[in-house]
Amino acid sequence: MTLVTCTLGEVGEIVVDDLAHLADDGPNALGQHRLGELAAAMAALGVTDFVRLGGDHRFRDSGMEWAPDGTATVADTTDEASFHAADLLVAADDLVPLIRDRRPHVLVTYDQFGGYGHPDHVKAHRVATYAASLAAVPSYRPELGEPWQVPRVLWMTMSHSQVARGMAALQDRGLAEVLDGIPTDPSSPMLSGDDEIAVAVDARAYAPAKVDALRAHRSQIKTDEGFMTLPEDIALEFWGWEYYRFAGGQPLPGGGWADDIFAGLA
Repeated sequence: MTLVTCTLGEVGEIVVDDLAHLADDGPNALGQHRLGELAAAMAALGVTDFVRLGGDHRFRDSGMEWAPDGTATVADTTDEASFHAADLLVAADDLVPLIRDRRPHVLVTYDQFGGYGHPDHVKAHRVATYAASLAAVPSYRPELGEPWQVPRVLWMTMSHSQVARGMAALQDRGLAEVLDGIPTDPSSPMLSGDDEIAVAVDARAYAPAKVDALRAHRSQIKTDEGFMTLPEDIALEFWGWEYYRFAGGQPLPGGGWADDIFAGLA
């Protein structure tokens, strides 16, 4: 497995007081700190191959603002060096050699909304989609490696029915505020209906490692409130399932949801 991240999160929100000084320690201080957080998170998950698109500091965090509906949107001012402002082909050309070198059987990326609307997530979706197409063309930039057609592309998503079940369970216990900010309206672009989901992976055995990885991102995730404080039984269901939409390549076999992103691939 290879994880490709696109920025170091240089201008993101700092949510804990003891790290607030990073905002004033220079333009790259927070990014360098978050690189350490990323390494700790990857260690928790057992991931050893994680790289930044084009190398560290190639693209800068674009920042974001919260929209009235609770989703993220583009900030009023964006650095010209930001990932959001990057030329699509330039960014894709940094991903093409990685695809050709790693030769993944499944490429997983954000959906067209970027999960919750963050402009860098949206750009990551667009770059991954374009780069996957370019990487398969034998005559395109042969100096970037031998062509590779990614057999399957998936978009990660959240299940509306899962969120609804979790919210109902929390309401029964008087804890609805724990998922405050998580959308429940089925029309939300952050959620997918059962008919849109192609794969549901039971990863409950890895839920503790997933939570440990999230806790490693101390500068950006409050570990003592919100969804990080879910009751253990609800947390197991909330963190223990991963959902994906099929976005191209070889379809998944059979009817209903597949339980393996590699199902049907040689």
